[in-house]
This record gives sequence, C-alpha cells and structure tokens, in this order.
Amino acid sequence: MKIPRRQFLRLACSAAAVPVLPRPAGAQAYPSRPITIVVPFPAGGSTGAMARILLEPLQKALGQTVIIENIGGAGGSIGVGQVARAAPDGYTLSFSHMQTHVLNGAVLKLPYDVVKAFDPIALIADTPQAIIARKTFPADDLKGLIAWLKANPDKGTSGAVGVGGPSDIAAYLFQKQTGTRLQVVPYRGGGPLLTDLVGGQIDVNFGQVSTYIGAVRNNQLKALAMMSKQRWWGAPEIPTVDEAGVPGLYGSYWHGMWVPKGTPKEVIARLNAAVVATLADPVVQRRFRDFGQSIWPRALQTPEALAAHQKAEIERWWPIIAAAGMMAK
Repeated sequence: MKIPRRQFLRLACSAAAVPVLPRPAGAQAYPSRPITIVVPFPAGGSTGAMARILLEPLQKALGQTVIIENIGGAGGSIGVGQVARAAPDGYTLSFSHMQTHVLNGAVLKLPYDVVKAFDPIALIADTPQAIIARKTFPADDLKGLIAWLKANPDKGTSGAVGVGGPSDIAAYLFQKQTGTRLQVVPYRGGGPLLTDLVGGQIDVNFGQVSTYIGAVRNNQLKALAMMSKQRWWGAPEIPTVDEAGVPGLYGSYWHGMWVPKGTPKEVIARLNAAVVATLADPVVQRRFRDFGQSIWPRALQTPEALAAHQKAEIERWWPIIAAAGMMAK
C-alpha cells in the first residue's frame, strides 16, 4: 500500500525525533578484549607457575587473550587490593590462595573485605604444607629438628611469605606444640624464599610442598614431614607430622579464582565454564600433578563451593590467629 506523501513525512519526522541510544557495554559479547589475571606475588613462585599452566587452555576456552600480571608485596594484599578496586566486568581476576583471601583478612588492616569485595569463580587446586630444611641443616628428621631448636633457642630461622601467612602461622603452632623458639623471616614471595632456603640463608620453612618438591628431588633440600593426615601421593616416603612427632599440625595451600564484587552472573558463569573446561584438560591435569597439585573434584569447581570453603577456613583460622595475638588492630 502506498503511503500518502504528507503521512510519510509525518512518520519520518517522528522517527527522526526518537533518540538513538548507545549500546550498553553489557550487551557486548563477553569477553571482547584481553583479560588480566592478577597473581599477587612476585614471579617465580608456585601461584605464578600454576597460572602459566592454566594460561593457554583458558585462552582457548574463552576465545580471548589472557594476561598474567604479577603484583607482589604485603603478603599478596597489594595485588588483591588492585582487583578489589577494578571494574566488576570480568576483565580483572584474582588468582591466589588461602593467605590472601582468608588469613590476610585477620592479620592485616585491609582497605577491602576479603569476602564482601569479591565474587567467587571456582576452586582450582590444593597442596599440603611440608616442613622443609636446608640441605646442610644438622638434622635429618623432625625429632632431630626439635632437639636442635631446643638446644639452640632463637638461633633457627624459618621463612614466611608476608606476616601471618600459612607458613608463619604454622611456625607459630609448631613452636607452641614443641616448646621451641625460632626466628621467622618475612619474604615478599615464594620464589625469593626458595632461593634463600636452597642457598642455606634460612634453616626451615613450613610451605606448600609444590614449591619445594623439585629441590627435594634434586637433593638440594630435605623434607622432614608432611603437614597432612595421610602420606602425600607425590612423595609417599615422607612421613606425616603425626608419624614424625608433632601430631595434628595440619595445613595446606588451596587456590581459587575471584572477580570484583558485582560482576554480572552471566560473566561469572562464562568464567567458571572456562575454568572447568581447563581443569578437565588431561595436559593441565598432568602438569598440575607433576607440580604437586591436586585439582579439586568437578563437583567442587563451583562458585558456591569456593564461597563455602572460604567461609569454613575463616571460621577455622581466625580464632587461631586471635589466640596467637596476630589479629590486626
């Protein structure tokens, strides 16, 4: 049907009066630009190495470039703080562990809340802590370490990443349970700590076994005990703390991934799906296992599982931190 000229012009003018609204950013398919994963520790540590294992398969799963940015300092709180302040759009992620998203919330006065400032994506992997000594240390087992420390109070040194981190708190519990005293030396990251331990600059460390197992296998360090209930699958010859004489001194480093609070649910779902697909990759699974990491079961690779685990760990560790007098004032 032909529209009369006068009516056509009236319709055209009406259409021209309707403003053309800009397309909202959220309407753009995610991800449409590179994604940054912040590793809140210096390069050379276990967390950074794990991020590099995830990098290529994550890029394939997301169809976008993924950049790893190491931001060390203050026990990981500087890097995590940068993520907390980032736009909640899914383009800045935190990949870290229980120190930054559990312990730091108690031992440091932070400008952000370790729970309320973030939305969880997924649990990634877990590895137990171990009691490791320098190669030249004059003891070959845990009982020998305890005897030496009792004979040399305050002369032994233990490395720790930051103040109030897993290795620091484990050192406190070890001293309390064994009646020993040693000096805890803080480090910015696991890489520098490993270098000094191998170099004999410090005596022991209560760190994640994945950081040290390579040096142990190369006969550069001694593994005195695993801080776990069962012997570790990666080195079943190493006794547990229960077997070695300090029962109940358990600890592990579990890793997860978070985004700033308020990130759209569909973006979180997209990131979670990419992480799940990455962790199902046989090459990733083999490389994580070779690195001493146990990937969490598929049923626990969810935002809900990470939130629940973080909550349970806060309920476990914060009272211990308070009892040790390490709570931030």
